[in-house]
Amino acid sequence: MSTSTNKEIRFWGIIALFLTAVFLSACGSSDGDVGSLTVYSGRSETLVGPLIDRFKEDTGIDVSVKYAGTPQLAATLLEERDNTPADVFFAQDPGGLSAVAEMLSPLEEDVLTKVPQWAVSSDGVWVGISGRARTVVYNTDTLTPDDLPDDLKGFTDPKWKGRLGWAPTNASFQTMVTAMRSMWGDQRTVQWLENIQANDPKVYPKNTPIVSAAASGEIDVGLVNHYYLHRFLAEQGDSFSARNYHLPAGGPGAIIMVSGVGILEESDNKDNAQQFIDYLLSDISQKYFVEETYEYPLASGIPVAERVSPLSEINNPDLSSSALSDLEGTQALLREAGIIP
Repeated sequence: MSTSTNKEIRFWGIIALFLTAVFLSACGSSDGDVGSLTVYSGRSETLVGPLIDRFKEDTGIDVSVKYAGTPQLAATLLEERDNTPADVFFAQDPGGLSAVAEMLSPLEEDVLTKVPQWAVSSDGVWVGISGRARTVVYNTDTLTPDDLPDDLKGFTDPKWKGRLGWAPTNASFQTMVTAMRSMWGDQRTVQWLENIQANDPKVYPKNTPIVSAAASGEIDVGLVNHYYLHRFLAEQGDSFSARNYHLPAGGPGAIIMVSGVGILEESDNKDNAQQFIDYLLSDISQKYFVEETYEYPLASGIPVAERVSPLSEINNPDLSSSALSDLEGTQALLREAGIIP
């Protein structure tokens, strides 16, 4: 056989192998389709978007996300009911999840036991992913911890008139008020709200501008979640003129709020939804919440970020997740008190 003939045979042999590989790859892609997942996220895209992108890359699952406030998404789910396209509800607080609990599917026991018992729903339909502590942010140029009261009631003193900032429409603030109602009762909660209102608090749409205002001296103190300060410190360093103060007497102003996730009963993608929850509770994701958002990891064995107070140093009141579930009742109370429209 001539040399040219041998080369021709080798050439066509290579072409045949290449075409076979392409064919098998195409078949494999069809058989290996990992499907899709639709997430309703009450957590902002800036906070959890990068983590969801990692999940997409690591699993190949086609994930679409609807971002909005937790109360708004809960209302949407209740309106959509059995017709919802959502597979997963990733909520900022227990109240939103409890509002749609009847639409959620029970989770496996091994998932529920990955986090502390206070960070899961009593009926086992959602599990906590990360924690945020309510705290007081204060201006370090004008105040020291010794100047601050032991609990939230101290801010009703007239000396705080015009010096405090809050965000009554924010879901975390409303969760704190829900804790007040559980611990103090509605009457004392309304009295506190009215007394704070009499002190002319500055109103903000969310936590970030409150922390910024405290550092600039626009306000002296603000009611916020702990991790916003640490994002500023990471960007601006120790010269940033604000710090957190965890109320030593505890109470509603020191609660640890969990963001949580549940699977919709009507989901056609429950396996992918379960993969998503497992991913959120994995070491890599729990470390993401520590390192990127400065939140508290709920799965065991993961330390908190540098300069974040350990949970053991926070006087977190002994409240179950069910005690923080009546978000609708809290919003009604805030409207009746004239705090929100």
